[in-house]
Amino acid sequence: MWKALRHRIWQWRGVIIAVPSVTAIVLGMRATGVLQALEFPVLDQFFLLRPQESIDPRIVIVEINEADVQKVGHWSLTDTELAGLLETIKQQKPAAIGLDLYRDLPVEPGRQTLTKLFKTTPNLIGVQKVGSSSDSSPVNPPPLLKQQDQVGANDLVLDGDGKVRRGLFYLEDQAGETVFSFSFRLAELYLKTKGIEPELTADETIKLGAATFPAFNANDGSYVGDQAGGYQVLLNYRGTQQRFQVVTLTEVLDKKLAPDLMRDRLVLIGATAESLKDLFYVPYSSSLTEPTRMAGVTIHANLISQMLSAALEGRIPTLRTWSEPLEGLWILAWAVVGAIMSWRQRYSGKAGFHPWHTVNVLLAAGCLVTGSYVAFLQGWWIPVVPPLLTLMGSSIVITGYVARSAADMRRTFGRYLTDEVVASLLETPGGLTLGGERRKVTILISDLRGFSAISERLPPEQVVTILNLYLGTMSDTITYYNGTINEFIGDGIFVMFGAPIFREDDSERAVACAIAMQSAMADVNRQNQQLGLPAIEMGIGINTGEVVVGNIGSQRRAKYTVIGNHVNLAARIESYTVGGQILVSEDTYRDAGDLVKVDGHIQVEPKGIKEPITLYNVNGIRGRHNLFLPEENEEFITLTSEIPVRYTVLEGKHAVGTMFEGALVSLSDKSAELRSDHVLTPLSNLKLNLLTPSQDTDELDDLYAKVLDRAATNPTCVRVRFTGMPIRFAGLSPDVSAALDRLRRSS
Repeated sequence: MWKALRHRIWQWRGVIIAVPSVTAIVLGMRATGVLQALEFPVLDQFFLLRPQESIDPRIVIVEINEADVQKVGHWSLTDTELAGLLETIKQQKPAAIGLDLYRDLPVEPGRQTLTKLFKTTPNLIGVQKVGSSSDSSPVNPPPLLKQQDQVGANDLVLDGDGKVRRGLFYLEDQAGETVFSFSFRLAELYLKTKGIEPELTADETIKLGAATFPAFNANDGSYVGDQAGGYQVLLNYRGTQQRFQVVTLTEVLDKKLAPDLMRDRLVLIGATAESLKDLFYVPYSSSLTEPTRMAGVTIHANLISQMLSAALEGRIPTLRTWSEPLEGLWILAWAVVGAIMSWRQRYSGKAGFHPWHTVNVLLAAGCLVTGSYVAFLQGWWIPVVPPLLTLMGSSIVITGYVARSAADMRRTFGRYLTDEVVASLLETPGGLTLGGERRKVTILISDLRGFSAISERLPPEQVVTILNLYLGTMSDTITYYNGTINEFIGDGIFVMFGAPIFREDDSERAVACAIAMQSAMADVNRQNQQLGLPAIEMGIGINTGEVVVGNIGSQRRAKYTVIGNHVNLAARIESYTVGGQILVSEDTYRDAGDLVKVDGHIQVEPKGIKEPITLYNVNGIRGRHNLFLPEENEEFITLTSEIPVRYTVLEGKHAVGTMFEGALVSLSDKSAELRSDHVLTPLSNLKLNLLTPSQDTDELDDLYAKVLDRAATNPTCVRVRFTGMPIRFAGLSPDVSAALDRLRRSS
């Protein structure tokens, strides 16, 4: 158990380090309040994007706009004008009247009409300003309304950026007495007509009907240590002034109103004129456009509508927030998301940000913002900026860690091992431990035909040039098909599909890779021709089976590889191939499926294998790869004079046994038909010497060939395929290939 735990810790070490570090930094920044300036605009944008609600039919606003002030010709209204205004409204029998105008002068003799109106209108609520600040002072209410307890505080709570996002139910004046807000008093009067009285729950929370309004706390939402005096709630705005029925002062004074416009409704009277300075910034005052302000009377209308809608319609009472521990977990969770997304890229073999990784992080950020907005539509204010910072921050930290700690190592190891093997060695604590595991793997082994003969006669520099051109092209092809190059064995390549990473289509990709490798030989030989180097051919053998995968060797020297009988069998299969040929075992053919196209099969008895096995000659694969080898149509020309040869059968790469004599009776570009009294087994390797008339003066080089399983045109002959054509050098023996070509043309 401890070993497994250590493995997990090591495997996710970057995430384990980055997540708490980034989260702690962001939470520390949040605790200082520096993120408020970023979080508030996000909340404001959510208000702007939220679908508009319908107009509240319970509230009518009597606005005093700039045109009204100019028409009246003075400010404020005289007692007679104010009395006329209130009388006109009173005649429509509203549920309550809110006078959001300061009127703190005592009622003197001669103001009988206004005095009488104040006394006979119990549903009239006036205002006073309770709080004070550096640029404002308390304002007293009308004395008579104060005596009749018909006054509410119209104080507004401003955030640090000067916007109003909170409303008041009540607050304390300088004498320590509780003063209910203007909005609360009016909502209370209206709800009484519906049979609803305010209640105070056991935890001292105000309840209106079925709706409970939890009080604002100093650290709710994105607030940090803010003033929470009195009983504040987060404003859940209904909208701008257009979400309410509005009439002007002039329309009321001129009695140009519908007869029942204000019946049983709440009527608010307040200034909206610029010159009267009762305008405030609110969430709808976007900083992205020209900022607009909202009149104080409209803010009161929004708070009243919030109370009435919650009590009567079940609307969300106030914006709800999570507890601080839950918000901390939310921020931590997004740090985990960012870290995991970035930590996974260490298997790509690349360092730093890359397009797809960046797109994934941006998609995660989009999901975060979208999810928070959906939650906002349901009445929840969830932090957006802190989790965004942890998402981005953890992603950047992980990426930097991966880039710094692994880039150089991967760059060095990548020249000797594939990226997947490097990741397997570096990203697991037991990656360098000796041992292995059983796993199904597809083995591909390729080898150049006759390259030993070529390398014996070429300068070492040219041999290296040929190999580098060949191996470079093959490596790119193998990497494209997600093969793992285990090693280069001289001119051979040992490739694994399924180690260190297993994929369901390993066999299919191995076959497709082999076809692509054979197709790429045309480009290799084109480059060789341009450099004056000989053409080369390659044979490929593929086998699939269960092997042991892991680190093999000692503590001082080890190698990540695969071992087992199926590896040896793959090498045997490759030895049966001729240039341009792909042979696959029955296991590979069955595992790759019906997509593989073959043009025949052979039975062989490899050394060390108890029973004969079937090999399939592959010439294409259908499906998404859709690759096919060109068809070979060899044209044999019967020689006018047979070419006598002396040959011996090779055992491995060594000539053993008796020398036999025979004759070549026909030739093609790459093959010949050999007549001999000795019985030759298909797929045997031969070493031949041409016995030409010129042999008494110059000795021709050796010629290598493989006996094919295809029938010759002459029943007394066998068909052989040349596997190594020696090249001509100045001062050395005549060119065998040139001699054969000359004899073929002469026939």
